[in-house]
Amino acid sequence: MSKYKILLVEDDVNFGSVMKSYLELNSFEVDWVNDGKNAVETFKSNNYNLCVLDVMLPHIDGFTIGTQIKQISAETPIVFLTAKTMKEDMIKGFSIGADDYITKPFDSEVLIYKIKAILKRTPDNTITYSDNTPLAIGIFNYNYSKRELTADGIETKKLSPKESELLKQLIINKNKVLDRDFALENIWGEKGYFTARSMDVYITKLRKYLKPDNGLEIVNIHGSGYILKENI
Repeated sequence: MSKYKILLVEDDVNFGSVMKSYLELNSFEVDWVNDGKNAVETFKSNNYNLCVLDVMLPHIDGFTIGTQIKQISAETPIVFLTAKTMKEDMIKGFSIGADDYITKPFDSEVLIYKIKAILKRTPDNTITYSDNTPLAIGIFNYNYSKRELTADGIETKKLSPKESELLKQLIINKNKVLDRDFALENIWGEKGYFTARSMDVYITKLRKYLKPDNGLEIVNIHGSGYILKENI
């Protein structure tokens, strides 16, 4: 089984070095970036299962980095590390889509258990989306970076950001249930009656876009979520 890959963004050289070594000792593959301005480009050029971001960084703070990462890949889990214990900062971190918010100093062993718990409940996100290579799904090619759904003889469909994120999640979980709460929290940022109704509307739109392919269907699993079925 391949190792989970983690992006660690931490400007404290001593602490970052220790954290990288400790994570690697626990069978994770780690890329360590010590300057916030390099974090997003590093994320875009690799395929990470989880990001651990310090909040206080030179040039660009962890919250900004986390926001940009979520815009690129809504399903990638994020853990914020910070010495700040203010309630407002914690709320900001979770509103961005953080899976956990850990204040320094902390027990490194606890961090490992938290990371493992997050990865265990996170749908498989090992599919790599390059900027230029479309992903095949039925008769369609889906370019996540450009948010374009194309097929021979069919007009190219430009997806909205939420349509694109939702389709990406469905493809990642193709022929498996995409958990409704997970999609709501990672795409809409919250789960509630109105956001759930909003997602239903987007599902209806995606069904319409995929309708030209009789082998593709999005099935509603009552009380659980949706399945994108590809019948071959």
